[in-house]
Amino acid sequence: MIQINKNIKNYIPIILVGLFLTLVNNYTFWKNTLEVYPLSENWYYLFSLAILLVSILSFLIIVISSKYTIKPILILILIISSFTGYFMDSYGVVIDDHMLQNAIETNSSEVFDLITLKMFLYVIFLGLLPSFLIYKLPIKYGTLKDEILLKIKSIFLLITIIIFIIYSCSKFYTSFFREHKPLRYYVNPTYTLYSIGKYVSIQFTSIEEFKQLGLDAKNVTIDKKPKLVIFVVGEAARSANFALNGYSKNTNPKLSIEDIINYPNATSCGTETAISVPCMFSIYNKSEYTDSKGKSIETVIDVLHHANINLLWRDNNSDSKGVATRTRYEDLNHLTDKEFCSSGECYDEILLKDLQTFVDEKNGDTFIVLHQKGSHGPAYYKRYPKEFEKFTPVCKSNQLEQCTQQEIQNAYDNTILYTDYFLSKTIDFLKHNQSKYQTAMIYSADHGESL
Repeated sequence: MIQINKNIKNYIPIILVGLFLTLVNNYTFWKNTLEVYPLSENWYYLFSLAILLVSILSFLIIVISSKYTIKPILILILIISSFTGYFMDSYGVVIDDHMLQNAIETNSSEVFDLITLKMFLYVIFLGLLPSFLIYKLPIKYGTLKDEILLKIKSIFLLITIIIFIIYSCSKFYTSFFREHKPLRYYVNPTYTLYSIGKYVSIQFTSIEEFKQLGLDAKNVTIDKKPKLVIFVVGEAARSANFALNGYSKNTNPKLSIEDIINYPNATSCGTETAISVPCMFSIYNKSEYTDSKGKSIETVIDVLHHANINLLWRDNNSDSKGVATRTRYEDLNHLTDKEFCSSGECYDEILLKDLQTFVDEKNGDTFIVLHQKGSHGPAYYKRYPKEFEKFTPVCKSNQLEQCTQQEIQNAYDNTILYTDYFLSKTIDFLKHNQSKYQTAMIYSADHGESL
């Protein structure tokens, strides 16, 4: 019994880490919670919520840790929570399994857009520094029997505290859990750890047998002139910011004078490229689509290939997210073209460069996909040439919290203005080929963007 009392000091680092995470590294959670439950009217409940979070975090760490693993687990949690805290505090995002997939499948240029001095400060002061203190903390372990008994007693005590807090403030927690469910998504790092587990589970347990689609597809066109269709896949373009849809700023001076058909009410399958782009080309609609189902069957691109349509996917984004793995694919994102590229990335006009050569080499129906960089954030100011900076002042930082709302809005609107110009040039390209082809352009962004 004496040994157990001594060894209980081994769990003090767990309580301290739980307290640190709750009070220091959960800014976004508390910010959103205080908007719903003002401190002046709910200080007692919020105090109980802080104790509850410390207890839950301590309980989870004690459950998953064992003799000699307390320090490594605490250090891993601190480092993960420092990265999570940075992205949640800076961009207001929730780190769910889709966000993790998007992060894993992103490319180097997108990663560099997210690296800031503030991120390093978060990782150093909220991750590495407390991890070093945990590493240097001496821990003396008892016998296996004593350690097991201590764990059981600690778990029982924490469960008792958790039940007591929820029961004593039942009205508050009924409201908190039932009416404000999204708040728990901001708890750092519990929801992130849950999302990591969910993502790993989906990747390794949802693998389905790959199916081919439309093997009997045939091109039955009887027109004298073949068809040339360009499908432009936009990036993070909000329909609300298109003048074509009633936006107050003239973000579509070129498209507004073209004879186009505009569909203003469209929804995406997700809010990230890794989900939304594959869904756009899949056989499934939004309600049916899942990542595992999408990866287990061929896309419309494959069906067109089976029908002997000439195909080309040109990319100025991260990649096709698996859609173009079985067709001709050109990655133009990292070219060193002096006209359209600089600082390791290219403007979208690179997608049209030398495209005529490909068209001239082909006979018959042709389908081309141009995947834009579009309005990819947070560094909106990098997405357009200087001459398209019509709406000013603009945010010229990837740390959006340093800019005013108007500066962010202007920078974003300039990306839409440049997309308008790019689409107009694509239409001109097709008009140039009308003597040989029947032509059409389809444009749709993969998803919108929260500003």
